Amino acid sequence: QVQLVESGGGLVQAGGSLRLSCAASGSIFSINVMGWYRQAPGKQRELVAGITSGGSTNVADSVKGRFTISRDNAKNTVFLQMNTLKGEDTAVYYCYADLPRVRYWGQGTQVTVSS
Repeated sequence: QVQLVESGGGLVQAGGSLRLSCAASGSIFSINVMGWYRQAPGKQRELVAGITSGGSTNVADSVKGRFTISRDNAKNTVFLQMNTLKGEDTAVYYCYADLPRVRYWGQGTQVTVSS
């Protein structure tokens, strides 16, 4: 079992920045990929970015150049630095952690970008 606790969401003006954090606890030694999905009202959940334990990243084209994912393996925490935020970035952001044959999800954190 893995528990994921997210923090850092909130309300920000367009063009601003936020940093999301997700701390993992439990069977953390089995975690390979960690990252973030988001889901806007009326839309499907979509991948934002993921990072392996070795530091390889996968970032969605829609946020490339604005969002940066990083990971502190010693603290079992993944971060999402979000810059130059736009209205279309408004969504609930969910942290995830991939173990062999199972994916765990955080509870989600709301990010609202006002224009």
